Parts: sequence; structure tokens; C-alpha cells
Amino acid sequence: MLLPKGGLNWKAARAQLPPARMLWNLVTRTRFLLLVALTGIVLLLWRGISSSASEMQSFYCWGPSTPPIDMSQNEYARWNAHMQTPVVFNHHAPLKVDSESIKHVDLNPVKSTRKAVVNEEKILIVTPLKDAAPYLSKYFELLAELTYPHHLIDLAFLVSDSKDDTLAVLSSELDRIQKRPDHIPFRSAMVVEKDFDFHLSQSVEERHSFEAQGPRRKAMGKARNYLLSAALKPEHSWVYWRDVDIVDSPPKILEDFIAHDKDILVPNIWFHRYKDGIDIEGRFDYNSWVESDKGRKLADSLDKSVVLAEGYKQYDTGRTYMARMGDWRNNKDEELELDGIGGVNILVKADVHRSGINFPCYAFENQAETEGFAKMAKRAGYQVVGLPNYIVWHIDTEEKGGNL
Repeated sequence: MLLPKGGLNWKAARAQLPPARMLWNLVTRTRFLLLVALTGIVLLLWRGISSSASEMQSFYCWGPSTPPIDMSQNEYARWNAHMQTPVVFNHHAPLKVDSESIKHVDLNPVKSTRKAVVNEEKILIVTPLKDAAPYLSKYFELLAELTYPHHLIDLAFLVSDSKDDTLAVLSSELDRIQKRPDHIPFRSAMVVEKDFDFHLSQSVEERHSFEAQGPRRKAMGKARNYLLSAALKPEHSWVYWRDVDIVDSPPKILEDFIAHDKDILVPNIWFHRYKDGIDIEGRFDYNSWVESDKGRKLADSLDKSVVLAEGYKQYDTGRTYMARMGDWRNNKDEELELDGIGGVNILVKADVHRSGINFPCYAFENQAETEGFAKMAKRAGYQVVGLPNYIVWHIDTEEKGGNL
């Protein structure tokens, strides 16, 4: 086609274009519209197939076209040699249990440490009672003086085989203490009743006679175990065994004992006896002792069912008695490792009891109750320690004649 002499201009180009009516007829024809629609559909399908193919390159089906159960070991190994299936663990998604009959107890946070007050460690004070009405007033007077925070202390008592008004007096004293508006009331109090049909006169002659010691110690061991099983709760860090017939003890006794951080700790037990105006400081508890070779030989010669009663001339054990040692004027924190202990005052880390160390109501290595408890604890690797110069004062039993 020849260009005009004057060059290419708009008028000349327009003159070469077909008429607008002809173009409109061409665009509106059915064939043309169908061709455009078909071309668009083909382009869209091609784009979608290309995109899917590129995405599918991230996924492969490795291994033979057989289920894993039908694969040989080699095929299974090759199948697992490729990329592993990703697994996401969400450790923050809790399992919710709605059943009211299921209770969760976590003992891991419950510790027994020197910082018991700071850590608000809870103490269980346990006292077995039998015909104890005359001593309860003084008992609660001393208990009220304890400086360890009372809101961290639980009380528990076992009343057994009593013929006097022990239960009524105990209930009255507890009600009076717990209704006080000051800092004296304790966190809680529990009273357990259980009779063992063990009847022994409370007279000094019969109760402290040599013949009564074996059966008496077995019955006392059973009473302590019943009380412990009923009163010990998961939140308790310490268990403080305290007899009812104590006449004097330091108000800071719990803090003093806890500061030693021992598994089992006992003080020295003495009594006051006044004669001609003179205070005779008597030694009371001969159940806290250090074993001797003579004692070991004696135990080896006895039947395993025999319970050795300490402090009686019938059995000469040659043991070293803590009651004969120490002086309240000396360093109260001096320690002595013991093999047997008495039950007037015992501080125990609660986990010792939870581990199964209790008070045998049978002959355990020829000992029962608290002495058997010490033997059992030592066998399990726990510390049993006494404080010769830390004195807790017991009532004077006015025991006479023959014995230590």
C-alpha cells in the first residue's frame, strides 16, 4: 500500500478504516461473541491447572502403592526415610475434668523447711488422750502461748477408753479457745473417738510397772496411728506430737525445733519435785537413748516378739539415756543423734509419716511405739535427733522405788 505524499496523518488513516457500522456488525455477531467467551474460558482453565500443578509439587506419595501393613521391612524403611509427618503438641491445652467425685491433690509444693513461718507451712499438733481431764486446762494454757502463727496450726485429739470426763472437758476448752476474738484461735480442731478396750489403771504403780509396759506401749502405738491416719492432711508440712501432761515449755518451741531442720527431733524431758523447799530437777523420759553393744546383744538373745521396756532393772541394756545428760543452762541447740525416742514431745516432718514410718503396735526390733518409731525411721535412713539441753517439763509422777 502506498502512503500519501504528505505522509501519514489522521484524516488519511481514518479514510482507510472500514465504516463504523461494519465494525459494529462484526462485533455483535454470535460467532465472534462465542469465540471470545471460549478463549476466556480456556485461559482461565489453563491458569488454574498451572497453579494447582505448582502447588502439588510440595506433596508426594512416597513408597509403593500398598498399605503399610502389606509392606516388607525394606519397603517400610524406604517409605519412612523421607519427610516425617509434622506433629504439633500444645502443652497449654488443659484436660478439663468436671466430675465432682474426683479430687486432685498436689503434694509437690508441700515442703518442710527452716523458713516455715515465711513459707506459711502448716503444722498438725496431735495429742492422744485417756482419762486426761485434770491436765487439759494447763495443756490449753500452754498451747495458747505458742508463738507460731495459730492460723497455720491444726489441732487433733484422740480420746480412747476414758472413764472420766475427758471428752466433755476437751470439747469445752476447744469451744472456748476457738471462739476467742484475738489471735489465739487455731486453724481447725478435730476430735477423734476410738476405744481399744485396753483398760489399765492410771495409778503410778500399775501404769509404770514393768509388766504393763509391753501391752501399754503396743496400745499407745495403735492409738497414735489411728489419730495420725485420721488427722494428717495433704497441706501439713510438720507433725508435732505433744502429750497432755506437760507443765511447762517455751512459747517458741515450734520455731526452735524447726530451726534444726531435722526429720525427727525431741527435747529432753525433766520434772520438778519440791522437797523441803528445794527444787529437785528430776529426769523423766528414759525412752530417748543411744544404743549400746550390750543392748544389741540383749536384743539378739530375746524372742522377736519381746518388747524391751527401757529404764527398768529387768532389762539392763547399757544404753546412754539423754535424760541423764544436758542442762537447761547450757546451749539449747546442742544436738545428739538418738536410736530411741520418747513420745512426750516429737516434731516430725510430715513426709516421714507419709513415707510409712509410724508407731509400731507390735515388736519392731524388740521395740514398740515411739522407740519402735525411731528404729523404723533409722532403718529408712531418716535423722533422729535429740536436744539434751532443751528441757520440756513434765508433771511429777511421784514414781518411787526400783527403777531409774
